[in-house]
Amino acid sequence: MHFEFFIENITKITNIPLPGLDEQLRMAPPGRSKMIHHYKKQMQSSKKASVLALMYPDSQHQMQLVFILRQKYPGVHSQQVSFPGGQNDATDPDLLYTALRETHEEVGVPPTSIDVLRPLSEIFIPPSNFYVHPFLGVSKQMLYFTKEEKEVSEIIEVPLKDILSDDSEGVFAVRTSLDQTKEVPAFYLKNHIVWGATAMILAEIKALIKTL
Repeated sequence: MHFEFFIENITKITNIPLPGLDEQLRMAPPGRSKMIHHYKKQMQSSKKASVLALMYPDSQHQMQLVFILRQKYPGVHSQQVSFPGGQNDATDPDLLYTALRETHEEVGVPPTSIDVLRPLSEIFIPPSNFYVHPFLGVSKQMLYFTKEEKEVSEIIEVPLKDILSDDSEGVFAVRTSLDQTKEVPAFYLKNHIVWGATAMILAEIKALIKTL
């Protein structure tokens, strides 16, 4: 998708209702929809986090979306593809601030380079007990990334056209937080399987962008 077309039509994205849970569940791991009511009590004591889905033009003025591959660590999201983001700190004034702060820390993009378009639908992640608040943002300039070595193994830049293509979706075998192999709906982007909460958020973004 060309940058100028995206910017000219950006108000459509900001003004339409969010697709919400229906789109999220389309890319959810098996059994998630049946467990939604069960999770409501757990959500009351969940930790808060936020992420930023950041779009920007490349040198050919085509829109891109940035992801990170997390480092290997003793946690349930080890070596998973995700959006830049993290846990809300006590000193953060709000969750948007958290998303922008974490994006700056993890990939080196300062908040002054980002226009936040809108919040997206929240999502609960049972294995890590996080209630995640995603935001959609855009930069109107090319971006140059610097990864935070402790947390980020790789910065992954994906053309928006690849995400919009239905060929990027499928069912793939992944290792879960319980160290089990499970087949899940996912995106296959830049030789990476994008699944779980990140895929559920991305499904809503895809639905929004397809309205342009």
